[in-house]
Amino acid sequence: MPSQKIETGHQDMVHDVAMDYYGKCLATASSDSTIKVITVGNASSPSQLLATLSGHQGPVWQVVWAHPKFGSILASCSYDSRVIIWKEGTTPNQWVQAHVFTDHKSSVNSIAWAPYELGLCLACGSSDGSISVFTARSDGGWDTTRIEMAHPVGVTSVSWAPATPPGSLIGLGELTYKLASGGCDNTVKVWRLYNGSWKLDCSPALQMHTDWVRDVAWAPNLGLPKSTMASASQDGTVVIWTLAKEGEQWEGKVLNDFKNPVWRVSWSLTGNILAVADGNNNVTLWKEAVDGEWQQVTTVEP
Repeated sequence: MPSQKIETGHQDMVHDVAMDYYGKCLATASSDSTIKVITVGNASSPSQLLATLSGHQGPVWQVVWAHPKFGSILASCSYDSRVIIWKEGTTPNQWVQAHVFTDHKSSVNSIAWAPYELGLCLACGSSDGSISVFTARSDGGWDTTRIEMAHPVGVTSVSWAPATPPGSLIGLGELTYKLASGGCDNTVKVWRLYNGSWKLDCSPALQMHTDWVRDVAWAPNLGLPKSTMASASQDGTVVIWTLAKEGEQWEGKVLNDFKNPVWRVSWSLTGNILAVADGNNNVTLWKEAVDGEWQQVTTVEP
């Protein structure tokens, strides 16, 4: 698929881009305080701006699409300490603010929808050190659980574990409520929901980085017997974390030292390819070889 340039129309830096479930639309988040919804064009049909969503009062750091089984829903988080749930109205491309969460005291840096099997559920990480999890009720309200002081000096990233435990067949077995988080304390932490409250599920916290963890991403497992995560850091490294089975310790292995801050890591849908975006404006793709070593398979041309 050839690369294509999409003009967003933003007046300031774009911090995040998210593609919807079907790959037909993009949502973009910017320092101009807005979110844009744009079609993904092709050679015969250029991309089009569908909607501009205004409601934040500061830079918008991240935007995420909910699973389409819940309808056409977006969530966004901002420096203004707020998280907004946007819903497409009965008129196409007319979006409304369905809910505004004001639970955090400072910038909300990262948001992530849970796997759809767990319901409409959003995790949010903030510079106030806490993580909040909002779960939609059938009456239209939301239940809230919190992880206070998850990373006391600030949470930079949150990512959900797959809903089905490693090694289990899709659709069978008990559902897993687990989160990973990264923070300004240079650590990655894993959390599990026990009897309605979140508990640390790794002891001690995972420490291989020497500077802020900028992003953490839990890989899809698709029936594999192990759990895998990737973390990206200001220190220039990406670490691959694996857990062979429940109750054991996570093992960390440096994928590569990029010599520049690493901003984002993202897994392919099958969980076998990792995309890495670094501070040198490079996006590289990595794959685990048969011997367990990670190899770069390509560079994505800008």
